Amino acid sequence: MTRRQKKNNPWDNFKLGRSTGKKGKPKRRILILCEGEKTEPNYFRAFRVTSVIIDVLGLGANTTSLVEEAIKQKKEAKEKNEPFEEIWCVFDRDSNPKANFNKAFELAKRNNIHIAYSNEAFELWYLLHFSYLNTGISRKLYKAKLTESMRKTYEKNSTTIYEELLPMQSTAIKFAKKLIKTYPTPNPEKDNPSTTVFLLVEKLNANK
Repeated sequence: MTRRQKKNNPWDNFKLGRSTGKKGKPKRRILILCEGEKTEPNYFRAFRVTSVIIDVLGLGANTTSLVEEAIKQKKEAKEKNEPFEEIWCVFDRDSNPKANFNKAFELAKRNNIHIAYSNEAFELWYLLHFSYLNTGISRKLYKAKLTESMRKTYEKNSTTIYEELLPMQSTAIKFAKKLIKTYPTPNPEKDNPSTTVFLLVEKLNANK
């Protein structure tokens, strides 16, 4: 029996390898699907992990489409007997319709898919490396604030941002947790600013 061949599958361009553990057993696997095609993938691919295989894909898809793709990948991996330990979707509140944003959360919960969201933009996670921000701002202001904090022009699709921010990562985690706690009844669609990217970062750090 031959496996069905997939044509022009962008998935193949983003795999980071298929290492095996002792006795030829495959390592644990985590899949990260990102709304952005470069910014978020570049950041997460830079994590130094050794005890788990991290597959990162930048889809350029919206909230619900991203979760639907995660469900599809989960099913296909299970059929191949290569299940992912966890699957994460990374996306922003941005200008996504309220209905789509909330539907994505509901769909993810029903299918045991994890979400690392940011309201309003992923760059909020970057800003928290430098200071605590508890007032919502337009996504257009993120670049200017990061340029000021980094003391150089912020490049949205930078491939070195992880290394540049790494010394302040513990600060970002602390501030992100503090920010989430300011919302007694969490509502990701309305809680601006807020981010749960720290949950995925902690997961990856636990596998170094």
